[in-house]
Amino acid sequence: MSTTVHLEIRDHLESDYADVFTAETLEALRALAPLNRDRRELMRARIGLRQRRHRERRRIGFLDPGATIPRTGIRVQDARDGKFEGSTIPPDLQRQWIQGTGPGTKPRSTLESSVRNVAYALLSGADGWMFDGEDALGQVDAMSLENQRNLNLAIHEDRVFLDTAGQVAAEMNEWARGFLGRPIIDDWRKQLDFTTKIFRVRGLHLDDRHLREADGTGFSATIADLVPYVVNNHRRLGEEGSSIVLYLPKIETAEEAALFNDMITALEQHLGLTVGTIKVYVLVERIEACFQLMEIRAALSPHFVGFNTGRWDYINSVADAMGWDPDFVNPNIDEIVMTYGYMRAYEDRVRRAVNTPDVNGNFALWQGGMEPNIPVGSEAGVAASMKKAVAGAEREQREGACGKWVAHWKMVHIVRPVWERVGDDNQLGREFPPLTYTETDANGLVMLEPAPRSVRGARDLLSVALQYGNAFSRGFQAAALKPADFFADDDVLYLMEDMATGEIRASILWEWLHKDAELTEADPVTGVAAGDRFTPKLFERLLREEYDKLKRAGNRDVHDDSKETTLPIVREIVETYVLDRVKPAWYIDLLNVNLNNHDLGVARRRIDGFMEAFRADGTRTTENPDFGDQK
Repeated sequence: MSTTVHLEIRDHLESDYADVFTAETLEALRALAPLNRDRRELMRARIGLRQRRHRERRRIGFLDPGATIPRTGIRVQDARDGKFEGSTIPPDLQRQWIQGTGPGTKPRSTLESSVRNVAYALLSGADGWMFDGEDALGQVDAMSLENQRNLNLAIHEDRVFLDTAGQVAAEMNEWARGFLGRPIIDDWRKQLDFTTKIFRVRGLHLDDRHLREADGTGFSATIADLVPYVVNNHRRLGEEGSSIVLYLPKIETAEEAALFNDMITALEQHLGLTVGTIKVYVLVERIEACFQLMEIRAALSPHFVGFNTGRWDYINSVADAMGWDPDFVNPNIDEIVMTYGYMRAYEDRVRRAVNTPDVNGNFALWQGGMEPNIPVGSEAGVAASMKKAVAGAEREQREGACGKWVAHWKMVHIVRPVWERVGDDNQLGREFPPLTYTETDANGLVMLEPAPRSVRGARDLLSVALQYGNAFSRGFQAAALKPADFFADDDVLYLMEDMATGEIRASILWEWLHKDAELTEADPVTGVAAGDRFTPKLFERLLREEYDKLKRAGNRDVHDDSKETTLPIVREIVETYVLDRVKPAWYIDLLNVNLNNHDLGVARRRIDGFMEAFRADGTRTTENPDFGDQK
């Protein structure tokens, strides 16, 4: 990494966020900056491979066992056999029954208001909280930097955070007395130390909005997140005896994991930390990663502690990877639960991988999937949804998960008792059959099972895709959503959603349209009969109708000030994404190029420009088009 890379920080942000862009942070950013070019090359290779697979109608396969994992000296077969030095699990990660997830800030809020997000998290009673820099963190204005600032304030117990935390604790107890019949926080100062602090950096596929190379080249959002969080907080976390823990998203291959490892190792060495000080979980969100689980674990071996099994992102990746196959057509989204076909195979491979010992006999953690419910609604609706949430947690615990995620702090107290009743800190080393790498295994990862595909399902996909895109554009990448037809029905609860929910809904709509999907149920409103196809005409009708419902919705569900600004732009994005014959790799790309833009004409030019470049050769326009504007 001897090549000098000069960085540019947008506008006045270096001075406005001097507490984030400290001198030590800037020095570390410059030290890691050469790895940005490696990242860009790897992402170009990723898109190129995706194009070739679609063109050649070729499925993903397992690696050659005799090959060496790129950027490492590790043979694939050795990785599969556990012949690598893995990481030990530190004390504060041994028991992670419930991890909450969510951002540490709010869009366009005062410091006192936005830092409440961190207070709720650290007072929640969750064993760990993943403060999200990625799918759930809004990116309007300077939210990524505000997120860093708020985490710094909380970790260093700044007075503004402590004052806020005291107020939040009282409010949480008031809710708990009404819902649970008891307070949940005895000593709020002591409670702040209970929850392990975890940070999710953005994926390798994303450029930062506020940093770039001086020649205009987009700069890695991963490095832009990793460096300030670790640099500004590692000493304080060390003083507390707390681990430095990251979640790494959207990894597809062991080579990408090795690049993450190089970034983390370079930062540790720059800061004089022992290699392996930083611990990482890997979210298994891409189907290709499921073909390389042990290889990914080995490539990150000084740092790796566990995998997480999510739902929406993984479903999206399967749909995208099989976009070329006319016979691969997903059912309604609510049918694709963790026990469905290819999802069941995915979860099974992850639990086998974490229970494969390394050369020293170390196992890894498995954190189960997301519980998106919020206990807010009618009495009957809440009771039914909480029963479902507890049943889901019980299933994952039985299957071998060490814990699971929740998307709202209130759910900690609904779901954590499942693990409390069992009492074991984790399930490391449970015996499962060893991983195998056969054609049957590969087929299982794309296995469909019979399930409904309906107009109702299409409406739900469209409504939530539009709502999520609109929320994203307003800075709410974590949003409570449900289909528009249920806005007035308190028996149907809102679910906490993040970027993944937009990705999969747009992806399945594209799949249904371009694969001439057969609908399995009649729909009297549209006149569709069972066996009819999902046509462009039907899609356009449903888009128009679902969009009109959102325009008429109350401010609670669709902010009034978005209906003539961001909502029309999101409609344009969804329509373009679904109708174009070339499937974009990411819904977020089209949203990102329109962040902070409320002009439909400008949006259309940006959407057309993006699609033209992507159709031509797979180029993803990922740089911030407003980099030089004062925001």
